Amino acid sequence: MRVLIIKLSSMGDIIHTLPALTDAQQACSDIQFDWIIEKDFSIIPTWHPIISKIIPINMRKWCKNINILASYKEFFIFKNFMKKNYYDVIIDAQGLIKSAILTSFIKGEKHGMDFYSVREPLSIFFYDKCYYIKKNQHAVERIRQLFAYSLNYFLPNKKGEYAILNQFSNVKISSKPYFIFIHATTHKKKLWPEYYWRKLINFVGIHLNYLIKLPWGNNKEYSRASRLAERFKHVIVLPHLTLKQLAYEIVGAKALVSVDTGLSHLAAALNRPNLTLYGPTDPTLIGGYGKNQWFLCAKDKKMENIKVEYVWKILNKIYEL
Repeated sequence: MRVLIIKLSSMGDIIHTLPALTDAQQACSDIQFDWIIEKDFSIIPTWHPIISKIIPINMRKWCKNINILASYKEFFIFKNFMKKNYYDVIIDAQGLIKSAILTSFIKGEKHGMDFYSVREPLSIFFYDKCYYIKKNQHAVERIRQLFAYSLNYFLPNKKGEYAILNQFSNVKISSKPYFIFIHATTHKKKLWPEYYWRKLINFVGIHLNYLIKLPWGNNKEYSRASRLAERFKHVIVLPHLTLKQLAYEIVGAKALVSVDTGLSHLAAALNRPNLTLYGPTDPTLIGGYGKNQWFLCAKDKKMENIKVEYVWKILNKIYEL
């Protein structure tokens, strides 16, 4: 059975889709998956053993540059390529109009969530079959149910498995234990104050013989990491790393403290102990899913209300496990 997944972005949404692949692999012995995905995140599905082909696209770029001829040329090259393919099942796991539109020129039976379940209800007009899936549950469980309905198998009565950890089994063990502090995110309201991070870093320096590693993804995040590391000998600002290199760093960490961002979900998928700090986000719906995941929610959804002492107390419990 040939199945096409459409799940374009973001990093967290893509990682949330992986347990559904594991369910399908266990339920259907003859299944083969292809995946349409934003180019920036196209490495992630390759870590799952059931993926056959990755089809990277630049949908964000095309939408932002809709008045540029090059965007149209790239889109029509992609469109003509996909029109030559046939799939037994096409699953739109994104649930947006832009992802639903992509199904319109691909041959195969289209599946998605129904009017009451999908993120953008107009997308249902592109599907052949729609399914009601309750919204008041975690995103991972919603996608698992969508795959089970679309591929006609019973959803396993157990927690979903990402099944990507084996890809990083050859990680080198560091001579000195370290934490990773994932301090950066694109949404300002999800940032924890820099003063709080530095206070937490100081606690680690006083009480533990641990290093702290700070990742970053752009110049603004690098500047933030540099400020956090200033005058602390036990803090390392990592070089600019690929997602796979970051995954290796995460696997080798004793524990992580993070804000609500894609790397936090990657930590969950790699089964690393992680304390995530949540402000405006509801972790019961789209928070870290998996083993060894802790969270603190900000009072009144303001990150400055998460006190350093609370974070330090939970971090102590985590690294002692």
